[in-house]
Amino acid sequence: MAANQITVIGLISDTHGLIRPQALEALRGVDLVVHAGDIGKPQVIDSLKTIAPVVAIKGNNDTEPWATPFPDTKLVKAGVARLYIIHNVKELAVDARGFDAVISGHSHKPSVSSRDGILYVNPGSAGPRRFKLPIAVGKLVVDGTKIDAEIIELRV
Repeated sequence: MAANQITVIGLISDTHGLIRPQALEALRGVDLVVHAGDIGKPQVIDSLKTIAPVVAIKGNNDTEPWATPFPDTKLVKAGVARLYIIHNVKELAVDARGFDAVISGHSHKPSVSSRDGILYVNPGSAGPRRFKLPIAVGKLVVDGTKIDAEIIELRV
């Protein structure tokens, strides 16, 4: 991807085996889908691949043999932007200053924040509702070195 090309990345996490049609619709049209773990079933990835190429990592609940090929963390380049994907951001054991954004899941709480010039994005959970937390996905827009993120709450 060229540095001046705009890349839209769909963010999803904590599906726990449930792929909602609302999530697929919200992510339609993205250039890449990133699943930040707790996939739940391989069919979730198959469904996401109907939208765009998928990069996925496993979460703490992805312990069955089908999940073995998925890494615990992944570095993704989008243009000149370096995106680090980890399921639980509290387990970040590398220096994040080498990344433009850190994408995580695990907490089921959607959030976008910036610390020390690094964007931290958790799209929340698109799977079964947990407590009173929203069902959500996210989008990351990479335009050269500029990165913007949004959380999309799903009506379910």
